[in-house]
Amino acid sequence: MKPPYMVSLIEASRMPYLLSLLLLIFPQVLFAQTEIDAAYNKMLQKKYQQGFPVISTEDAQVLINNSEVIFLDIREPVEYALSHIPGAINVGYQKVDWEKIATLDKAAKIIVYCSIGIRSQEIGKQLQQKGFSDVSNLYGGIFLWADQGRKMQDNQGNKIAKVHGYNWWWGRWVKKAEVVYP
Repeated sequence: MKPPYMVSLIEASRMPYLLSLLLLIFPQVLFAQTEIDAAYNKMLQKKYQQGFPVISTEDAQVLINNSEVIFLDIREPVEYALSHIPGAINVGYQKVDWEKIATLDKAAKIIVYCSIGIRSQEIGKQLQQKGFSDVSNLYGGIFLWADQGRKMQDNQGNKIAKVHGYNWWWGRWVKKAEVVYP
């Protein structure tokens, strides 16, 4: 009996045919996530205002341990408590903690984020009006960050793979991470 990972030449020659047949019958098997990503990107393009700087999750990930970069979590405290980007400062949205923000260096690189980037873009624009010179919005927000399996922690500093869904309408965009509605 041959090991299960061994495949004969005849079996190997049939694999492209079988894969093609599978994709004809069930194209969503391969393309489901791509379609979701495309829909999410399309929605973000409609919601984001042209001209406001964004930063990719890839580029932001590199900056997490940079002490000169400030991550501002614009979500409400209950959202932040469940999970946030390590080192992020929660300033809220309904009642923005402008006193906490006033202590920050206006020349520092600031990355704002919320669930998908709408609230953070709004507060980011206000930061620019208050003289902060280098403000970027995290593209896709913490939803995309969580779906990509990037580092998050809870209020106690524990590593976590859950994200607050804000509400069911917005939480539906999270496809890979666990969505919680405390």
